[in-house]
Amino acid sequence: MQDIPTKAQILQWIAENPGLSAKRDIAKAFNIKGAARIDLKRILRELEDDGAVTKKARTYRDPDTLPPVTLLTALPPDGQGDVFLRPMEWQGEAEDAPRILFIPKKGDPALGAGDRILARLSKVDLDDWQYEARLIRRLGSNPIKLLGIFRQNAEGGRIVPIDKGADKEWIVGRDDTLDARDGELVEAEQSGPKRLGLPRARIVARLGDPTGPKAVSLIAIHQHGIPDRFPDPVIAAAEAAKPAPMGKREDLRDLPLVTIDPSDARDHDDAVYAEADTDPHNPGGFVVWVAIADVAHYVRPGSPLDREARKRGNSTYFPDRVVPMLPDVLSGDLCSLHEGVDRPCIAVRLKLDAEGQKISHRFVRGMMRSAASLHYGEVQDAQDGRPNDRTAQLMDRVITPLYAAYTVATKARHLRQPLDLDLPERKIVLSDEGKVLSVAYRERLDAHKLIEEFMILANVAAAEELTRLKRPLLFRVHEEPSPEKLDALREVAEASGFTLAKGQVLKTAHLNRLLAQAQGTEFDELMNITTLRSMTQAYYHPQNFGHFGLSLRSYAHFTSPIRRYSDLIVHRALITGHNWGDDGLSAQDIEVLEETAKQISDAERRSMMAERDTNDRYLAAYLADRVGNEFTGRISGVQRFGLFIKLDETGADGLIPIRDVGREFFHYDDQTQTLMGADTGLTLGIGQKVTVRLAEAIPVTGGLVLELLSLDGATLPRSPNSGRKGRFSPRKPGAFAARDAKSKRKVVRKRR
Repeated sequence: MQDIPTKAQILQWIAENPGLSAKRDIAKAFNIKGAARIDLKRILRELEDDGAVTKKARTYRDPDTLPPVTLLTALPPDGQGDVFLRPMEWQGEAEDAPRILFIPKKGDPALGAGDRILARLSKVDLDDWQYEARLIRRLGSNPIKLLGIFRQNAEGGRIVPIDKGADKEWIVGRDDTLDARDGELVEAEQSGPKRLGLPRARIVARLGDPTGPKAVSLIAIHQHGIPDRFPDPVIAAAEAAKPAPMGKREDLRDLPLVTIDPSDARDHDDAVYAEADTDPHNPGGFVVWVAIADVAHYVRPGSPLDREARKRGNSTYFPDRVVPMLPDVLSGDLCSLHEGVDRPCIAVRLKLDAEGQKISHRFVRGMMRSAASLHYGEVQDAQDGRPNDRTAQLMDRVITPLYAAYTVATKARHLRQPLDLDLPERKIVLSDEGKVLSVAYRERLDAHKLIEEFMILANVAAAEELTRLKRPLLFRVHEEPSPEKLDALREVAEASGFTLAKGQVLKTAHLNRLLAQAQGTEFDELMNITTLRSMTQAYYHPQNFGHFGLSLRSYAHFTSPIRRYSDLIVHRALITGHNWGDDGLSAQDIEVLEETAKQISDAERRSMMAERDTNDRYLAAYLADRVGNEFTGRISGVQRFGLFIKLDETGADGLIPIRDVGREFFHYDDQTQTLMGADTGLTLGIGQKVTVRLAEAIPVTGGLVLELLSLDGATLPRSPNSGRKGRFSPRKPGAFAARDAKSKRKVVRKRR
């Protein structure tokens, strides 16, 4: 009778011979022949059931190791330019996947994020990575990625995408399901070339129940590729950090600096203090201190923490969670300016005259101790005569001087005329289970404006200081609207009965005058929305192109280094410029500054889209129980395919498909952003009041489908075609154009 190897012996053989792991190879190694192969097959099946090995293409291997030749996907380059790879067939937990460093040979092509390669692996015993990969061949272009709901069937299943407007399903073969369950949220990628019929996909990750608690933000995180797990070396570096020593820092602990944040804030990266200036040469002036957490002390250039922060670019905020730029041990503790605790900071002393103009500034690297961690509501209540036990003790020395300094600062603000848009922000309140409890607009208090104004002053000072020191930095750039967008805004304004000056250099004061004309009229919201849409997107750049919206020549982000990488770069530049230490801007930082600017600008847009999509999904879930109800709103966008409506009650955005607007052909004018009915002459444009019925709410995509009931308080005019029997046949565009031309000829004859 043959000796059958034990499970432990088989596992040891597979681990030592990953290239010879087929059943045939194992049988040959242990000299198993004939009927004994049945026993070997049974043992291998038991090992597979136990999860000790995985079977693929008739081979067995340890699920926690990788074969010597494997398929890999390239990740974005890190801060040092190194490319790491993700194993495409990793069987363990995603966060436990080994780190694989790509080792290019001379002549190898450069790899971009998402490139797939076949590579030979060699195991290494290092802290930062466990394998090194050498290219065998690249496998072509990046596969299309999608997120959707898996629907199981006998042949495997299909994936229903969750993106708005994506109505094409994807076929998943039986071997490509990754054992996903019916109704489960999955991440997949295109498999095979495009052919006629539905495209094919391969599931690469299972994300759980899409209707489960707090799954909404998880969908956005995966859909937009936001990194939400810190690698082990990053966590280890954060946990090894120690409180900063005093050293040569300036002692600011006697200043009663306070933090003022939302009531649910977990990190506090800015503190403020103000006092009347005692300088006899500055009567009526104020001294304002703005102290910012010294993140640069903990996040050194080129460190694992730095590489991860640069990759993330910024923290991303959802109603139920935050995906932070830095691990919580830093963002929520060592870098956070908690009450009564010594914390390192970089602070600026701002001197304002009686008209709010900054007449000087001075930067210091110091040690502070927050006198209080306050929230906006209690500070405003205190200023309005309703102090609580905490704020009552701070009124005379802290809160009253802060508001007095803010009053002075607003004089300079009014003179500067930054763009004054009135677009209230909505707040989604969730239960502990992740269900939407309420949707309301955030109250905008003077306490919010006070902090905002002091942060702007500090950011301006940082940009001016580094320009004076001739140090590289990242400016926050906001360019003026393009001529095309400005013309479109002017046309909407004129159609509404307002004027926007033409033929002169555009200033924010011109736009503010336009908004003032519309204030209190039925076109108020229209002009605010249209003005916002005419603006360009702000971004980061090493060159200074000014900030149009704030009406500032020079502006940089300095006040939020816990949640924005741009601010960390500015802090490092200040450290280098003032010779405060060896943790300033490195040569590598300077060399890749333009690349960093683009990367973090892209990351910011990615976060904005993820946050917007998440809010849309929560709002759709909130309204799902109210399908059939009527709502009031305004037209916020006009396209050839329909109307976008912003609902008054929640601020949610919905779509009225053009087929449901009216039973006639609608002519779309992209210049005036209007739709005009060919038969009735009904004109639909941005800002008009509507009453709609909610026809459909789709939480998984965030989509709302609406039916138009009335426009500006009146029922819709009936088209002559509306009484016809059978399917509605719209007037052909050519016929409409001919009728329009004929109408114009008649007008010409009348004028003669």
